[in-house]
Amino acid sequence: MSAGTVENHRQREKGVLVYPVYSRRTGGLSVGINLFPDKKCCSFDCPYCEVFPFSSGAEFSLRQMEEDLRSAITDARKRGIPVGDICFSGNGEPTMSPHLSEALESAGRVRSEMAAEAKLVLITNGSGLLNESVFLLLQEAASGPLALDIWLKLDAGTPGWYEKMARSKIPYEKIIAKIREFAALAPLTIQTMLCMVDACGPPSDEAKAWEKLVVELAQGGFVSKVQIYGKVRPAPEDPKATALPIEYLEERATSLRLVLVAASAAPPPVEVYP
Repeated sequence: MSAGTVENHRQREKGVLVYPVYSRRTGGLSVGINLFPDKKCCSFDCPYCEVFPFSSGAEFSLRQMEEDLRSAITDARKRGIPVGDICFSGNGEPTMSPHLSEALESAGRVRSEMAAEAKLVLITNGSGLLNESVFLLLQEAASGPLALDIWLKLDAGTPGWYEKMARSKIPYEKIIAKIREFAALAPLTIQTMLCMVDACGPPSDEAKAWEKLVVELAQGGFVSKVQIYGKVRPAPEDPKATALPIEYLEERATSLRLVLVAASAAPPPVEVYP
């Protein structure tokens, strides 16, 4: 992959606002947008997170973001590389940024002008849904003309595994209640990381609870797909979190597909990215 792409997201830790990267889940070029070029900012502390500690003198600039986004798309076009998506991820939880609304609007405008075929994606851990204004912003963005593809993190089906995977002060029941509310109103993609923490994988009761929760969310009709992915990128705390066998990910996906088919006439696809 060319167009200045990188194989991981370390480039964004240099104060970069826009970074082209090859994405396995996109299946091609993803143009990332980073709302936190100065330091990591997140409501979760996931042990598998690839964002290394850093500090820079950079500041977010909407004007610069738009210029860099246009430049990245232009460069990809010159090289004959299609843009699969424009993705808000970066050094933390995008919904914590005060610039989210205007950044979404700007990126949507650039997408319409220069890469209409590209999806507009926001990767989130769901904690922003606890803020009513963010909840409404994402609901409108996902359901309206912007057609924002929200990849919502759902790594756990039980409080115990949530504590290991998210290490957040936000109570599990509180965030799941908001995810349930949102999934009944707006389209979303569920994304789940499956990995080992401290050499232990998800216990069997966790796997069953997660599966039950996903099926419940999908019954609202707004879950467009489920993405199960494994740990492949290096993280600051390695080897606290380590990869699970591909066979395990496939087994979980197969089990989920079966129960989704039994529960719905139009079940969402389940994709695996080991």
